[in-house]
Amino acid sequence: MIAELQPYLDDANGKMKDAITFLKRELGHIRAGKATPALLDGIKVEYYGTQTPLNQLANISAPDARLLTVEPFDKSSIREIERAIMTSGLGLNPNNDGTLIRIPLPVLSEERRKELVKVSRDKAEEARVSIRNTRREIKDEVKKIVKEESLPEDSRFEAEEELQKMTDSYISSVDQMLKDKEEEIMTV
Repeated sequence: MIAELQPYLDDANGKMKDAITFLKRELGHIRAGKATPALLDGIKVEYYGTQTPLNQLANISAPDARLLTVEPFDKSSIREIERAIMTSGLGLNPNNDGTLIRIPLPVLSEERRKELVKVSRDKAEEARVSIRNTRREIKDEVKKIVKEESLPEDSRFEAEEELQKMTDSYISSVDQMLKDKEEEIMTV
């Protein structure tokens, strides 16, 4: 393949990798019945007039599969942290003992598990669409460059073949991540 086309393939690889990173983060926010500190990643706390990410204000840990603990660095912020967790829309009920917030995670119902699987599938489909859109954009750019610079058609076919292999690889990564998440969600 001609060197002029390699930067386009590198660009595609970077964008597809970003889609995978985004999916990992999104799936991490979906509670699978098992406590993980990532569950609280999206929570922002009103701290001295500024919306601050919870993980910058407290140490978050999961001592067991059904419990999260939040230990604020500044004990005076414990009420704001508790309020932010309650209003986060995650359906969590924190218990505050003055120095530590304990968040027991309720067992997920079968219906809720199915909803979470559906949400996971939607997120995976968004990642697949993003990867396919990247493939289409780069394929169009490669065609344009080959035409404008009178490069051999063989190099275009080579680049497209490489792009398709890359796409297939990333799509299979998405499928595997989804399969793993579905198993995690449906395991009681």
